[in-house]
Amino acid sequence: MEFHSSDRLAQAVSAFLGTGKSTGTLSLLLAYAARKSTVSYQEIKELIKDDPEDVLLLADEWRLLLTVSTTKSSSWEDRLLALKDGEIYEIPNIIRYLLHNGLHTGRWEPEKTIGTFFKELGDPNYKQIPGLVRSISEKAVNHRITGNQIKMICLQLGLSNRVDSLIAELKAAGIISPKLSSVPEVNREGSPIYELNPSVAVGFSR
Repeated sequence: MEFHSSDRLAQAVSAFLGTGKSTGTLSLLLAYAARKSTVSYQEIKELIKDDPEDVLLLADEWRLLLTVSTTKSSSWEDRLLALKDGEIYEIPNIIRYLLHNGLHTGRWEPEKTIGTFFKELGDPNYKQIPGLVRSISEKAVNHRITGNQIKMICLQLGLSNRVDSLIAELKAAGIISPKLSSVPEVNREGSPIYELNPSVAVGFSR
């Protein structure tokens, strides 16, 4: 897919990041990184011609760009955000699709983009998955939701026979990630805890 100016992407992400200088700088970085899904710290420094710390912290906070380095697992909470030469950062799959869409339309459209992503993935229930993610977003508290809650949502949508496979697909897409450190909360809930990508959730809260 051909990329043009990052202006349209800045317009898209300004819907939740605002219109400050950091939004434009981050948009420039994301437009560049989306072409190949990863970007190095050295490339970032050369691209933005400034200290990349604030931009990378913002990207990490919104789960738009994640460091490849981990402490234990590939879950988001285990990613070590290091700001130094040699570090590599990657874009979650669904974010890459959102960036492609934003670069061409100037809009941040998770619901539409999720449908496109899962259709291209070949999921038989791709038409229902945007509604599934909408319900997850509505039920999540501070971008957290339990596996039992996701199971109940799947049951309500007639997807009870696909709970495990759908959770696996949502994780692979970068829509949710397990909160493996929340052991007391997991024990209390009797269910795994997942973090919902805030950059996806924001599309269902406006």
